Amino acid sequence: MQKILFICHGNICRSPMAEFIMADLVAKAGLAGRIAVASAATSREEIGNDMYPPAKRCLTAHGVPFTRRAARQVTAADYDAYDYLIIMDALNRRNLSRIIPSDPAGKIHTLLSFTGRDGVIDDPWYTDDFETAYRDILRGCEALLQRLT
Repeated sequence: MQKILFICHGNICRSPMAEFIMADLVAKAGLAGRIAVASAATSREEIGNDMYPPAKRCLTAHGVPFTRRAARQVTAADYDAYDYLIIMDALNRRNLSRIIPSDPAGKIHTLLSFTGRDGVIDDPWYTDDFETAYRDILRGCEALLQRLT
């Protein structure tokens, strides 16, 4: 089984959106037994909080199912537990390096790197642009799923 951990700053917007978008794509492809997904934060700011309401509204508008969840911080043990650690931007990479200082197995990637264009997924907490975040995350998840199958 391939295990994917999506990571963003607070684990209330981008990474849980990616978790649920990818889980939906995996289920629709009939691959639920082959690919597992989860999400986490680089910070401790939102630990225990559910997904941000505008992120939920965006997923609902696009028909992506989700459940109540609690934000958690990534741990050093996650490096061994997951095959892919997928970050959204350079700040995530910098903050993640404090928790996981090296990447000898090459597991850490930006989500958009799977699309063939390196870029960042802007944090909709600050931009208030959940639609653009959704489209970028969907594009990245589709490309990642294609790579895994």
